[in-house]
Amino acid sequence: MTVQGAVQDPRAEALAQVTGPGERFEVVEEDVLGHSMQVFKNRHGSLHALLVESAGYGDREYLVCDELRLSFNEHLARVASLSRAMRADHGIKKGDRVAILSANNAEWVIAFWATTALGAIVVGMNSLWSAREIAYGMAHSTPSMVVADAPRRELLGEVDVPVLSTEQDIPRLSLSHPDASLPECTVVEDDPAVILYTSGTTGRAKGATHSHRNIVAAVDYFRVNDAVAAALGARQSTRRFLLTAPLFHIMSLHNLAVPRLALGDTAVISTGRFDIDRVLRLIERERITQWGAVPTMANRLIEHGDLSAYDLSSLKNISLGSAPSSEALKVGLRAVLPVAGKSLGTTYGLTESTTAATLATAADLAKYADSVGTPVVTMHVEIRDELGNPVPEGVEGEICLRGPLVMLGYWNDPEATAGAIDENRWLRTGDLGTIIDGHLRMSSRRSDLIIRAGENVYPAEVENVLIDHPAVRECIVVGLPNQDLGQEVAAVVVTAKDAVSAEITVTVQELTAFMAERIARYKVPTRWVLSTESLPRNATGKVSRPQITTLDFASLTPPGSGPSLRS
Repeated sequence: MTVQGAVQDPRAEALAQVTGPGERFEVVEEDVLGHSMQVFKNRHGSLHALLVESAGYGDREYLVCDELRLSFNEHLARVASLSRAMRADHGIKKGDRVAILSANNAEWVIAFWATTALGAIVVGMNSLWSAREIAYGMAHSTPSMVVADAPRRELLGEVDVPVLSTEQDIPRLSLSHPDASLPECTVVEDDPAVILYTSGTTGRAKGATHSHRNIVAAVDYFRVNDAVAAALGARQSTRRFLLTAPLFHIMSLHNLAVPRLALGDTAVISTGRFDIDRVLRLIERERITQWGAVPTMANRLIEHGDLSAYDLSSLKNISLGSAPSSEALKVGLRAVLPVAGKSLGTTYGLTESTTAATLATAADLAKYADSVGTPVVTMHVEIRDELGNPVPEGVEGEICLRGPLVMLGYWNDPEATAGAIDENRWLRTGDLGTIIDGHLRMSSRRSDLIIRAGENVYPAEVENVLIDHPAVRECIVVGLPNQDLGQEVAAVVVTAKDAVSAEITVTVQELTAFMAERIARYKVPTRWVLSTESLPRNATGKVSRPQITTLDFASLTPPGSGPSLRS
């Protein structure tokens, strides 16, 4: 069943007012990559065009990070200066890759815009990666330049391309040409603009490649929401958005940093590890009006208890993303933040869809508590069976998406791209769901996927590393429920017996240290079962995951790998 981009009343009438024929957001059919798709008739052609237009916001504040405060004009001047230096000093040009490997900071955002201003491609590397994973990302994306902070430069090691530091080089170069103009840049809508890595189902990270069209369409998704809110008399005139998720995620990059520049809003970046008290003080000090949080962050807000010590009166909107959120969590948020809770909505999307593919408003959730929404304008959602055929409403199947938000494909991986996007450019998400009354309900995320504090962990990726340990005969990795993190990573390891004592020959501490050297710390198991008995298997010889999750796992969390969040 295909459901088109209509929303429930009262938004339906307002949406019709802003998207109908002759209206600002008129939707038309045009060719996209050889296929006819719905697109906005009046749209920007590139990220460069958004950047140029941002000058119109002048001295309004765009970026706040620690002590740095940049207006739109100041940001534009810094981007122009940095892009000139990147082109003149390092020869960066259209199509080159520039990897950004850093925790969240203003320099990340400035480097992003300077790179796209040149028509080059931003590679948003995961700042939580291990040295081994960073080396893979470098070899896979072959960047011509790296922008990195000090901790990641240590992990990066010696490379044969220029490495600019976020601490000294980016600030210096962004001020070195104060009179520079933005470079001229000729790109077409379907040129690649950004590569963001996703955890791989087979143990290899894949680079979801987003075009200028994809990201501009994501911006227009927010423009439409704003226009509908204005039509309903609900749009705030001054908005300040809190950015707490990593910038290598669509949640912070495509949903916050980019659209805030296009729409004239302020983005306030929270730095360092997530600490709820520090975040609440930041909301208070910066008069934050909007916060997009992952469920773990929201849970810590609820668990904090009494919020009377903080002035949170400015916070009018809160949204949840990046991982499924329970009804209990939503109820808790509405209780501790009544004003913001009234606006609480949810979305469904994934890295491959650039931004949200469906949207459930607060009104939708009041009527359909388990909904993740109806398709956003220009997007189509279809539920298909195992043979790829559409199924009737109410029947479970794989969620498939089509529209201008669907990524170009996976960088340098045509086989994986062909496995994800069919000949008509339908994206097979691997997620299961149903459509009832036009609303999408999710049954489960991709098979076996673990979502720990908003970060995706594929068991195969962890297993492929764990099996390399000489004492491991076989292993399986599963996700276990965790009230704070949503899920935590658990491993069952079958080891060889000691020839004399018949005892296990390796310790959890040894396995943990082995893993921490090879994969990002959030992927390292924190719950373990060590055994000399073979894994339980079903009649077809496959390991029985349901049986695994009923085992008595020991909670052995090594220092520094526990339930922490950092950006």
